[in-house]
Amino acid sequence: MKAGDKAALVELYERREPGLYRYALHMSGSRVVAEEVTHEVFFRLIGPGVKFDPRLGSLEAYLHGVARNLLRGIARIAQREPELTEVKAAAEHDLLKSLIDDEMTAALHLALQDLTPEYRDAVVLCDLEERSYEDAAKLMDCPIGTVRSRLHRARGLLASKLKRFKTAPGSRTVVA
Repeated sequence: MKAGDKAALVELYERREPGLYRYALHMSGSRVVAEEVTHEVFFRLIGPGVKFDPRLGSLEAYLHGVARNLLRGIARIAQREPELTEVKAAAEHDLLKSLIDDEMTAALHLALQDLTPEYRDAVVLCDLEERSYEDAAKLMDCPIGTVRSRLHRARGLLASKLKRFKTAPGSRTVVA
């Protein structure tokens, strides 16, 4: 790919895009943000001044790191600009309407969005993406013990957020 082989770039994109998109979707809760972040990651990979060095880690870890940084930048901008609350509300609406057909799953995804990025990262990678602690540690650029402790804490926070939800007897309706 570095030598300009377009077929190599296409193969890399086809292999890595679905996982990066899912990661960005889980982290942001928005299809639009996930698509933009995923495409930007690949633009940065092929653009001038690429900082990827295989001696420092895997390409997958590099791509997830770029995605994580882009998502954090978007979150910082959203906190500073009040008009983006409408975008967040639209993303939550999109999340509820288009992505999720089960109310409990919707509650889980909304609770997931309330977690800090570090805790959400651990849950997305280990529970939703079903990656090993070792893989998550590489992608999060932290020790395995940190992944485990973040995951434990995040699961506890999610459980407490979801305690108020229960399934109504004989239906799929969630009652708060």
